[in-house]
Amino acid sequence: MEVRNDRLFLGGVAARELISEFKSPLYVYEEDTIRKRAEEFKNAIYYENKEIKYACKANTNIEIMKILKEEGIGIDAVSPGEVYAALKAGYTPDQILFTANNVLWEEIEYAVSRDLMVNLDSMSHLKLFGKKYPGKDLCIRINPNVGAGHHDHVITAGPESKFGILYSKVAEIKKIAGEFGLRIKGIHQHIGSGILEPEMFIKAMDVLLDVAGNFEDLDFIDFGGGIGVPYRENEQRIDMEILGKKIADEFNRFCASYGRPLKLVIEPGRYIVAESGFLLATVISVKEGERHRFVGIDTGFHHLMRPAMYGSYHNIIHADNNDGVRKPQIIAGNLCESGDTFTRDDNGIVDRNLPIFNEGDIVCICNAGAYGYSMASQYNSRPRPAEVVVKDGKTRIIRKRETVEDIFRSC
Repeated sequence: MEVRNDRLFLGGVAARELISEFKSPLYVYEEDTIRKRAEEFKNAIYYENKEIKYACKANTNIEIMKILKEEGIGIDAVSPGEVYAALKAGYTPDQILFTANNVLWEEIEYAVSRDLMVNLDSMSHLKLFGKKYPGKDLCIRINPNVGAGHHDHVITAGPESKFGILYSKVAEIKKIAGEFGLRIKGIHQHIGSGILEPEMFIKAMDVLLDVAGNFEDLDFIDFGGGIGVPYRENEQRIDMEILGKKIADEFNRFCASYGRPLKLVIEPGRYIVAESGFLLATVISVKEGERHRFVGIDTGFHHLMRPAMYGSYHNIIHADNNDGVRKPQIIAGNLCESGDTFTRDDNGIVDRNLPIFNEGDIVCICNAGAYGYSMASQYNSRPRPAEVVVKDGKTRIIRKRETVEDIFRSC
């Protein structure tokens, strides 16, 4: 992303030109940013036997998954749909881990039938798995009782979390596995999302390493992901060099005591794709209210849910006017919902000093590459936007815009 003479360019293409060609609203991804973040993550961890698996729930566009496959990144999938997308993107079963949380038994069978490693996170599923597939390899998701994240809704470990088998249940896990001859080849954790401090990640890592010492035949340990990106201008990016060195040092120490080297697995999602993505929209109306200036745009939380769901902050840029003149404004969506605003926090709408927007202007919502389109819906019976990738001044469409007919095609 760059601004030239007050005009916004994405991947070398002017934002207004993108809207002119592909219509509004529109998701845009910079390919170079995706590749850069993937490379950063790979290079930061100085441990040879490692595997980076992309947590594809962040963005399941098959063309983006193909880019990451080219970068040597594997896949963490949490549903048959994500498994299907990964296989369609060209991944082989050994490159995919299927993590099951409260899934139908048929979904586990789907994964096993495609020769995927299954990562179980409940005793009930472990028992069923043993009865159905005695002697099979599997992975176990552990709750290390340590959680972290930018919002309560994305903390995925700790005493309030539905995820994983509590770390104190190791004896029960081993008893069930022994009863059915199951081979526990990996253990896994994921503590939350949006982590910007290395210390919390390392704290949870140490808990899992303590648990790992109780399993004799491990091939790998998966520490999950959750590494965040700065959404606000004043937020500091996590120091990947420091984090990577701490991860490698801790893991080397563990492997020395374990008696043999294991594979180290990390599952970034947001870190790789968030900053590559932008949601472009057009200003449809402007209302001067008693307390606020409402800038109405042709998209809403059905296309980017994070502000409404988490009170999340996304930087907002004017595509054609960045001359420094600003005014307090509310950016509001086109859904029939009072919560459909993009300038808000947990308590509701918040004025933001932004370049002055008028009808016909293009709004750019930044850091929308993760949990944007993947969480999008057809609420209010509104179609989802198209998606395009930009690189070196060239564009390619990676998902066509939906139509109303698409929404009701099965009716």
